[in-house]
Amino acid sequence: MNTRESLLSLANIPELKRRLFYLFLGLAIYRFAVHIPTPGINGEAFLSLFKQASGTLFGFLDIFSGGALRRFSICALGVMPYISASIILQLMTVIYPSIKELYKEGPEGKRKLAYYTRYLTVVICLIQGFGISLGLERMTAPNGIPIVNEPGWIFRITTMISLTAGTMFLVWLGEQMTEHGIGNGISIIIFAGIVAGIFPAIARTLKFVQTGEFSVFSLFFILFLIVGILAFTCFMELAQRRIPIHYAKRQVGRQVIGGQSTYLPLKINTAGVIPPIFASSILMFPATIANFIPIDYFQKVAAFLRPGAIFYEILFALLIIFFCYFYTAVIFNPKDV
Repeated sequence: MNTRESLLSLANIPELKRRLFYLFLGLAIYRFAVHIPTPGINGEAFLSLFKQASGTLFGFLDIFSGGALRRFSICALGVMPYISASIILQLMTVIYPSIKELYKEGPEGKRKLAYYTRYLTVVICLIQGFGISLGLERMTAPNGIPIVNEPGWIFRITTMISLTAGTMFLVWLGEQMTEHGIGNGISIIIFAGIVAGIFPAIARTLKFVQTGEFSVFSLFFILFLIVGILAFTCFMELAQRRIPIHYAKRQVGRQVIGGQSTYLPLKINTAGVIPPIFASSILMFPATIANFIPIDYFQKVAAFLRPGAIFYEILFALLIIFFCYFYTAVIFNPKDV
């Protein structure tokens, strides 16, 4: 059976068709929800202000929200609060052994952890929503137009409820995509959010080539660099350190059994992408705070820690190394192997 026949046989599987339908339906619903605005926000004024926030935590989160934060839709927080809640619960296993035991209780423990993660996600969303609403009330667009139409407690409560509902809807949608679709729904939502910004970036790059700002050589060099980085990333993600294991021989009757050799595969990159996410969030926090507090000291610190600065790159590398060791120690215990 050749490749074409294999693909045709896969296309005739009813279960696969149903799961693909749920997958694309979930993605369509997600992209629709991204365009639902949060009540009480002047969208044009916020967008003009957001363009000045590149290099801050806002720009970083907008990548994972698929442009929802740029529009300040009800899905502006994306699924990052849910991911943060999951990471916090994993880190709490070091402090609370009872939480660690839940990871070992099988399906029942996973069900309890899922409930705890959702509750913690709601708390994180409410806190972030309240903080964002307070900050937006003090902010104005570059032309002086206020971001919030009618500041006050009604706006704050509405923003908290809207952002929390949007995030929890995405979490529910991701769980449905996991159960009825293909792959992990939360990861697919994050992937869709990142991919949503690729096509506009490609269009801008081609426009630069047409106007002469980019040469054809530069375009091919960028493509070569992207492919090389992707290949190296896949190589590091799949890389393993194989620890050899030798089974002792033993005699059963007249037969000698055992004596086989195998290996224990350990991922080289055990921590995954968590260390860069943590490090970026911490370093971008001062620049984000500076947008809310117009004080010279905070502005200087924010400029000092902007991406591209030498001190920023040094701290970024050191924090990644630290979180690699710390997070690996949390999720991988040699005593459990």
